[in-house]
Amino acid sequence: MENEKTIEKPTTTVGQPSRLPPFFPPRLITLIAEEVVKVVATRMPNPQVRIQQRRKITANKKKLLALDKALFLDTSAIIDGRIADVVELGLLSGNMVVTESILLELKHIADSQDMVKRERGRRGLDDLEKIKKNKDVKMVMCEEALEKLPSKIAEVDEKLIRIAKNHKGKIITCDYNLGKKATIEGVKVINVHTLANALKVTAVPGEALHIKVLHHGKEMTQGVGYLDDGTMLVIEDGEGDIGKMIDVVVSRVIQTSAGRILFAKKI
Repeated sequence: MENEKTIEKPTTTVGQPSRLPPFFPPRLITLIAEEVVKVVATRMPNPQVRIQQRRKITANKKKLLALDKALFLDTSAIIDGRIADVVELGLLSGNMVVTESILLELKHIADSQDMVKRERGRRGLDDLEKIKKNKDVKMVMCEEALEKLPSKIAEVDEKLIRIAKNHKGKIITCDYNLGKKATIEGVKVINVHTLANALKVTAVPGEALHIKVLHHGKEMTQGVGYLDDGTMLVIEDGEGDIGKMIDVVVSRVIQTSAGRILFAKKI
C-alpha cells in the first residue's frame, strides 16, 4: 500500500564489512573502573587528613600567639632560686616561656658530675614545676622548630634573644652579659639581681642602726655586718666588736654593680 512505510535495510557496499561497536567483556570494564577509582582516590585529599592538617595549623598558631609579649626565662634565672618566690608573691603574671634549648641546658646541669651544679639544676627543675602550678602564671613550652630560626644560630642565648625579639617579649635573667646583649638587640630585660637590689632597704647618711658585727672587713680595722636584706655594712674601727650587737650611724652609701654598700661609725 502507498501509506505503508517501508523499512529500509542497511546497505553495505560490496566488499566492505558492516561496522559494529567494539565489544568489551564485563569483567574488563569492571577492572578498568576499579583502577580509575584507585587513581582518583589517591589524587584527591583525604577529608580526615585535611581536618588533621587544619587542626595542626590552628594549634601551631595558638602556640605562637601564647609567646607574644611573654616572659622568657633564662637558665641563670631558673637556677638562681629566687624567681619562683617572686612569682609566688604575685609580682609577675601572664605567660612565662621556657624554650627547648633552655630546658635541655637545665637538664644537663641537673645531670652534672659537679655536686653544686647538679643541686642547682635539680632545684631549677623543681622551681619550674612550682611555677607551673601557680594560677597567676601560665607556663608555656616553646617549640623552636616553629620559629624557623636560621641554622647559623646555635648558641642558647642567641636563640633566646631572637625568639623574645620576634614576639616582643621580656627576658628574665641573672646573666649580666646576656642582659646587655639583649638590650642592644632591643629586647627588654628583667635582671633578678637588679630587681633584688631595688627592693633592698634604702639607708641614708645619719641613720642609726643596731647591728651584729660578723667578721673583719677588707681592712683589718673594719668590721662587717649585714642588714636583713643582705646589704653589707662596713663599720669603721669595728674589728674589736666581732660577734657583738652594736649601735652605729651610717656615714656614707656607695652604689656598685653588685648592689649598695653602707659605711658606718660606732656611736
